[in-house]
Amino acid sequence: MDALPVDAVLPALLEALARDGQAVLEAPPGAGKTTRVPLAMLAAGVTEGRIVMLEPRRLAARAAAARMAGTLGESVGQTVGYRIRGEAKVSAATRIEVVTEGILTRMIQADPELAGVGALIFDEFHERSLNADLGLALAIEVRGALRPDLILLPMSATLDAGPVAALMGDAPVITAGGRAFPVETVWLDRPLPREARLEPAVADLVLRAVDETDGGVLCFLPGEGEIARVERLLAGRLPEACVIRPLYGAMAWAAQQAALEPEPAGRRKVVLATAIAETSLTLPDIRAVVDGGRSRRARHDPGSGMSRLVTERVTRAEAVQRAGRAGRVAPGRCYRLWARAEEGALSPFPPAEIAVADLAGLALELALWGGDALPFLTPPPAPALAEARGLLARLGALDAGGRITAHGRRLAGMAVHPRLAHMLALAGAGAAPVAALLSERDPLRGAGADLALRIAALRGERVPAGEADRAALDRIGAEAKRLARGLPAGAAMSLGAMAALAYPDRIGQRRPGGEGRLVLSGGKGAVIAAGDRLAAEPWIVATDLDGDQREARVRLGVAITEAEIRALFAADILRAEVCRWSRREGRVVARVQERLGALTLSDAVWTGAGEAAVAQAMCEGVREIGLTWSPAALRLRARVELARAAGEDLPGMTDAALLERLGDWLLPWLSGVRTAEAWRRFDMEPALQGMLDHGQMRRLDAVAPGFLETPLGRRVPVDYAGGEPAVEVRLQEMFGVTRHPMAGGRPVKITLLSPGGAPLQVTSDLPGFWAASYAEVRRDMRGRYPRHPWPEDPTAAQPTTRAKPRGS
Repeated sequence: MDALPVDAVLPALLEALARDGQAVLEAPPGAGKTTRVPLAMLAAGVTEGRIVMLEPRRLAARAAAARMAGTLGESVGQTVGYRIRGEAKVSAATRIEVVTEGILTRMIQADPELAGVGALIFDEFHERSLNADLGLALAIEVRGALRPDLILLPMSATLDAGPVAALMGDAPVITAGGRAFPVETVWLDRPLPREARLEPAVADLVLRAVDETDGGVLCFLPGEGEIARVERLLAGRLPEACVIRPLYGAMAWAAQQAALEPEPAGRRKVVLATAIAETSLTLPDIRAVVDGGRSRRARHDPGSGMSRLVTERVTRAEAVQRAGRAGRVAPGRCYRLWARAEEGALSPFPPAEIAVADLAGLALELALWGGDALPFLTPPPAPALAEARGLLARLGALDAGGRITAHGRRLAGMAVHPRLAHMLALAGAGAAPVAALLSERDPLRGAGADLALRIAALRGERVPAGEADRAALDRIGAEAKRLARGLPAGAAMSLGAMAALAYPDRIGQRRPGGEGRLVLSGGKGAVIAAGDRLAAEPWIVATDLDGDQREARVRLGVAITEAEIRALFAADILRAEVCRWSRREGRVVARVQERLGALTLSDAVWTGAGEAAVAQAMCEGVREIGLTWSPAALRLRARVELARAAGEDLPGMTDAALLERLGDWLLPWLSGVRTAEAWRRFDMEPALQGMLDHGQMRRLDAVAPGFLETPLGRRVPVDYAGGEPAVEVRLQEMFGVTRHPMAGGRPVKITLLSPGGAPLQVTSDLPGFWAASYAEVRRDMRGRYPRHPWPEDPTAAQPTTRAKPRGS
């Protein structure tokens, strides 16, 4: 075998594993860690059990197993084998087993002691996939509690190994050098215009790399779709000696091998690859790298309710790894589809998947394990974990105490998202195509939102215009067959009913008066594009939304009937007696409703709504409309505020204070008030007086009396709005008064009125008015009001409000 950089540190690594039972290996891409380390551990006999190595991708697992088996001169499945989802090549003789990460989780959950397993290797741990983080956390706990002899070895290309080693209890760190030749980096002269499309720009850069370099070219693109489009753009433009080799995870194994093998002499290879070519895989004869600057990684998609792959800018760590692929066997060159000035804006590392992904699957695994106090390198975010557990409880996977149920145990073993596992468990094999379809990106672009069209396309039926991705449909079909294995046929169920099982929080009811606008059972709003065949449906299930928090756009959905909703969720439908203020109607409405979450299945008038419920709802209307102040209520408020300013302990009667305590003082007085019109006619004064007890009313009357009694015994309201007591009274009613009236120790400002009610004089000194100004007023008024008394001495006259009889 050719020497590889990792060979130099194998003795130290094997010594550390024999001494400590664990270590962390740092080795750059191309050092040979993936294929040399397991074989060296096997040859050294560090364990009598199987050596299980985790790979983040199926292609890497197959390739690593094939290379190690070839090194031993054997076929895969003998000493070296692999297990991935839906496929296994192992035998009784297998000592090294390469598995994808989810397989390890199932192994530990099924047998926490890992009988027969002697060592676990976590390859490419720097990628920080959620399954790798969970797998290492479980393995550390197993080693500490059940298997102290279990050997643990995370291997990383770019990750700072210190935190990982500390997590494992200060495991030794072994660092290997890389066999890297110098790589020249070529940037764009200026950033790409914002409107520039990725694929044509990448194709042009590939042509430049082919023209300026010798040997193979490796081009990094975010996904299969971009690879296909760049391949079409390069067709007929490359030199005759060049052959295009796509490379992505969903390809057939034979096609993947063609990209990994060197080309015959005289031929040049142009590999169009996703991020699977960054690590784990060896691609000989590559001399140039074209980095499209984009990476696709898992993110929690609130629109689909699951993790989805999103396209983002590449990080600096990823860019370094990609560039290194050009210097594995000779000096190389890396062409980057961004300007050098943009380099500083790149994030240093990709985020750990556990920090950004949907955690429903993790929450289910933790419940199955029986605790969440695991040694995670990055702890799962508490809000996301709580949201995930809420979903699991709704699916019946967790009980009220957060413990896993028998149904939850079944879901945990199905290797799909818990939403889809719940659907499969209840609907049976008939739901397998739906589960497979919802796990993939939309294979039928431009054909509207109806999920039924995708199922039809999956069956090979002709569908309306839309860009069908035949390769994606083939993958979905194969996955559907895998999911259906071992499931009962299940009862006949519509597509909408099956979707509702997976998305009980996404059942949508069309809003009145707006085609395509929906309210979802989970409480959010949604909208379907105008003209879409689903827009006129009264009920749908939204299986994919764009994530808008106010009113999300339905990207995929399917119709369902009310009868199906009632049959599926009978136990969750609640009868609600609703009494509320309707802003639109301007009145209290009382209804009896059947509710499923935020949906209203039936709605009728509630004739038995009690006065207390109506009054409580009317309070909400008052908060919306505002307080209504009669003159009497305003006078009482002015008296109270004046007394409070004088130091009296009385409740505040400002608008803000009253609205804050509305239910305390107003509620008992709202009997019969149900509309905005009735409220505007309402006099608040009695309710405001009700806020004051007997002692408070007595003190208020002493400080700011509410009435002035005239000589005739009539009670005239005192107004304190101007900050001083004031009344209006007819002049003749005050005859005989020789001392100016007082209120709360202050003179009352009296507006004296004519018999016709017009102001004649404002005075705070009535005796002075009689002595000085009255004579002039008498002279002016006698002729105008001859039937009313105008005595020369008002202090000796009898008060009156009457006129003299006619003719007297």
